[in-house]
Amino acid sequence: MKNISVIGAGTMGNGIAHVFAQHDFNVALIDVSAPALESALATIAKNLDRLMTKGTLTEVEKKSTLANIQTFTDLKTGVATADVVVEAATENADLKLKIFKDLEAFTPPEAILASNTSSISITRIAAATNRPGQVIGMHFMNPVPIMKLVEVIRGYATSPEVTATVMDLAKKLGKMPTEVNDYPGFIANRILMPMLNEAIYALYEGVAGVEEIDTVMKLGMAHPMGPLQLADFIGLDVCLFILKVMQDGFGHPKYAPCPLLVNMVQAGHLGVKSGKGFYTYTAGSKDLLVAEQFRR
Repeated sequence: MKNISVIGAGTMGNGIAHVFAQHDFNVALIDVSAPALESALATIAKNLDRLMTKGTLTEVEKKSTLANIQTFTDLKTGVATADVVVEAATENADLKLKIFKDLEAFTPPEAILASNTSSISITRIAAATNRPGQVIGMHFMNPVPIMKLVEVIRGYATSPEVTATVMDLAKKLGKMPTEVNDYPGFIANRILMPMLNEAIYALYEGVAGVEEIDTVMKLGMAHPMGPLQLADFIGLDVCLFILKVMQDGFGHPKYAPCPLLVNMVQAGHLGVKSGKGFYTYTAGSKDLLVAEQFRR
């Protein structure tokens, strides 16, 4: 288990590539966009510089980490020698199914195929291949280089051997893997998303304001970040998508997304990534300002 292919050069993909490369794996980072790959390498270098500033990484280790990463715009070439593939593409079921069908054809037959999906069924993804026993979920948390948890999701057909291998692989990255079974939302999002949704409902119903809701959870429940700020950080579109997956998967109204969340996503207010959600975000500023429409 030395050659790792990571599909997707976005926030999660570049973070996953970073941690594997830093732990001396050979990493193939794959994205259809060459500019996205350039941006990913720049982000990884910047994050490594932060570690050097903190004294937890040397210049030699930084150079070694970057040297462990190769970039590819062609999927077939990028996964040709992979021992493990970690798919971290956009959270879109059709796209992921297409990628895993291609991986079936392009990867060595013994390769383990993992998805970083936060909500889409691993069993469904595995069914797109002829090796469902080798398909598994490897759900990293954002920001990947910092967060210790990896949810390891067993699909209906995932073999015990593959599960054990991936659990061990996560430990080699300095992570704390937790094994869960394949049901909508897994564990992290099954608990987190209803909490975020309930916080949005509390705002929608006028129970309290943005700052008040977040303050209660930070000071009263010892959460490092309030639920509305966290929703902005995750991306309100991502929150909406996951809630819909759980609503469809369980058929239970308790997972129905708050109408305010739906409206905000339709308006393009997606949180940090769009510059506006429950708070407003300005490049270079660390000030946390409640969005104008929610100010009292």
